[in-house]
Amino acid sequence: MKTRLLFITATLLLGLCGALTFRSTADGWVSIFDGKTLNGWKAAENPGTFSVQDGAIVVFGPRAHLFYEGPVNNHNFKNFEWKAQVKTMPGANSGMFIHTAYQENGWPSKGYEIQVNQTHTDWRKTGSVYALQDVKEVFVKDNEWYTEHIIVKGKNVTVKINDKVINNYTEPDSISQGSSGKKLSAGTIALQGHDPKSKVYYKDIMVRTLPD
Repeated sequence: MKTRLLFITATLLLGLCGALTFRSTADGWVSIFDGKTLNGWKAAENPGTFSVQDGAIVVFGPRAHLFYEGPVNNHNFKNFEWKAQVKTMPGANSGMFIHTAYQENGWPSKGYEIQVNQTHTDWRKTGSVYALQDVKEVFVKDNEWYTEHIIVKGKNVTVKINDKVINNYTEPDSISQGSSGKKLSAGTIALQGHDPKSKVYYKDIMVRTLPD
């Protein structure tokens, strides 16, 4: 009986460890991608666009979005930071969404997109708060890993590329919520699969909540 109980306990502990796909650091950063699976994430529209290879999420396929649905802060962030190591292939377009929510189809109707794009034909480049405060300059090259770091505090969004601030957007008081949902509020984060020709890699995905 004792042996059986020990076996059951060990099995439950192993299952629990497998379910916990995040780890925290002393300074409050929490990893939300385990480098092996998409546990804690939920893909919409074309799930096959997302896969995991060599410790990275590979985004490559028809339009799709991958929403964080895991346990960290109950996947609901207001004031927070998130960052990832990113690598774009030539001509690729993607995005990192903030204050968004899962939806089955289409471009996310809630929240803002922070652009990922070095050489795609879209003139809005990496670090743009898409269509609100855009960046035309390119700061990194395709085929190279770089850090994209987004900080959201109140009505302010700061974007850093390799620790350099390249965009600092403050939402005007005049913006109303409206039906589009394009307003800072709270919500989850997401990665974008833009089109079948775009290939982008994400790894070392981390979040850190900030005081309200």
